[in-house]
Amino acid sequence: MLKSARKTEKDPEGRMPLAEHLRELRNRLAKAMLAIAVVTIVAAFYNQQLMEFLSDPVPRCTKGLGETTGGACAVVAYTDLLSPFTTTVKVSLMAGIVLSSPIWLYQLWAFVAPGLHKHERKYTYYFVASAVPLFLGGAWLAYTIMPISMRVLLGITPDGSANILPMDKILDFSVRMVLVFGAAFELPLLLIMLNLTGVVTGRRMVGWWRGVVMGVFIFGAVATPTTDPVGMLALAGPIVVLYFIAVGISLLNDRRRRRNDPDAALDDDEASDLDLTPEAIGDVETVSASRALPEQATKDRVNGYDDVT
Repeated sequence: MLKSARKTEKDPEGRMPLAEHLRELRNRLAKAMLAIAVVTIVAAFYNQQLMEFLSDPVPRCTKGLGETTGGACAVVAYTDLLSPFTTTVKVSLMAGIVLSSPIWLYQLWAFVAPGLHKHERKYTYYFVASAVPLFLGGAWLAYTIMPISMRVLLGITPDGSANILPMDKILDFSVRMVLVFGAAFELPLLLIMLNLTGVVTGRRMVGWWRGVVMGVFIFGAVATPTTDPVGMLALAGPIVVLYFIAVGISLLNDRRRRRNDPDAALDDDEASDLDLTPEAIGDVETVSASRALPEQATKDRVNGYDDVT
């Protein structure tokens, strides 16, 4: 049984000796790896359903290899002896990592959280609460448009030829689509976090909109493994919409920040407005003179001075 490195009496600032930090990291990693291993083993019993789910977007040929149908459909096949085994392992491991993500993400958070300030933890809660739905939304969109993208790509096949798609290639294609779309949907959230921390203002993001739109479409054309206009538009369109939503949220946050602090928008080397209006001075408080030292109390000196001054 792994013993926790956290002391009974925790330091309010999250400080720990280096040895206990390493022990804590070891325990967190062990728990995360154990969760991934357990879920991977469970997923291996459902590998058939998982592989059917990942290969379902492929338009299947019902007549087999004897009929040449051009780009209308494809035949899913295993190309070598080890392909069924390696594909099963890859699918099970991927399912284990994804399905156990709440556990290993919590272990990561539990290791990092004691060293964060209160406002940093608040921002992290907001980030996680928004990042998960955005990633799932991107993954769902990728899985939705995969059949369309595959039909577009298979449609290039000339008549008289047949498409034979290896199962491992379909798996790689599906995973890349899901990861690219899911990660791309996090970009607007990153801009909001930069605005909340004061790095980028909403007005500056408004000035970037032309370059951002162009960059998003270029990113959509390069990042999507389909290399077809359907995938590019499906990825770039929602990101552009999310970008302008992020700009609107940032502008509202800047307005709130200016209302609470009028000098919040000033640069570090820019002086704030100062009120130089003269103010009346109150009554002068009298201060008694200090007593002279014994060696200074002579007939020629008054309070330590040799004259009346």
